Amino acid sequence: MISIEGLSKIFTSNNSKTTAVENLDLRIEEGDIFGVIGYSGAGKSTFVRLLNRLEEPSGGRITINNEDITAMTTSQLRIARQDIGMIFQHFNLLWSRTVEDNIAFPLEIAGLSKAKRQRRVQELIDLVGLSGKEKAYPSQLSGGQKQRVGIARALANKPKVLLCDEATSALDPETTNAILDLLVDINKQLGLTIILITHEMHVIRKICKHVAVMEKGKVVEQGEVMDVFLHPRQDVTKKFVSQVMGSGEEDEDMESITEAYTEGRILRLHFIGETTNQSLISQLSKNYDVDINILQGKITQTQAGAYGNLIVQVAGAELQEVLKFIEEKASVEMEVIQHAK
Repeated sequence: MISIEGLSKIFTSNNSKTTAVENLDLRIEEGDIFGVIGYSGAGKSTFVRLLNRLEEPSGGRITINNEDITAMTTSQLRIARQDIGMIFQHFNLLWSRTVEDNIAFPLEIAGLSKAKRQRRVQELIDLVGLSGKEKAYPSQLSGGQKQRVGIARALANKPKVLLCDEATSALDPETTNAILDLLVDINKQLGLTIILITHEMHVIRKICKHVAVMEKGKVVEQGEVMDVFLHPRQDVTKKFVSQVMGSGEEDEDMESITEAYTEGRILRLHFIGETTNQSLISQLSKNYDVDINILQGKITQTQAGAYGNLIVQVAGAELQEVLKFIEEKASVEMEVIQHAK
């Protein structure tokens, strides 16, 4: 488990002070894929660099696997960092070294014999899907392949924690998804804890189990990804959720929808988990004397399950029975947007 208490970082320049991280508290369970999301300047990259003391904290405490990182000497920290791998947005590869030599670099520093290095490097090349690229140089690789080298290098010393600082921001969408799938596989196979820093909500949606939202150096909202998707409280969180659910566009369209459809009720239905795969609309149409018109909708996947949002018009003789039926389905949330005029 990772415990962060009162973590702060203040930068001083020309007699002025800038607070990048302010009194931050978090608990991250072992084996979790934990996302930290925020816009540029929120302090998230500073935060992740504080975890392995690439930046020195101004205050607070960081405990990883019952070891106080903030209290360690330089020599103790050097050893502890072998348990904390890190991958970067722009790969940070050594351009004069081949793929296998880049991956072997941390093993050389750790003092492993050549034979052990070679065995470990080949294991990692197979793990990240780079077989056949052992002798290639970074200039000969695509962006996704470079990031796979970065991931393999970060895993070289068999860390317990993997820090990812905007690891997919420099990649195209298809490559991003491939790298995210690889991180999920690594999490399952190796059981290591992943802390993923990003400004893209679809990255959080795709692989994270828990998320913390940062703004102006503080965590303003945190929880399970599904809960944050369903009930975003802060304005910044609502903006991030709208990236993948299109709720901003939906709100803009709602006025024209309510003007065009005036009979019955206009409902917003939130589908959670297994119910997104159930034929609710079909059931209602077959079992009740109502007409149902689907006006707008979207379903997206998270690590905790699917989350769907549907705007429908319901009108007919058994409208009240339909509303009661939906209210009684625990995993479908209903909001009445407009009553009949």
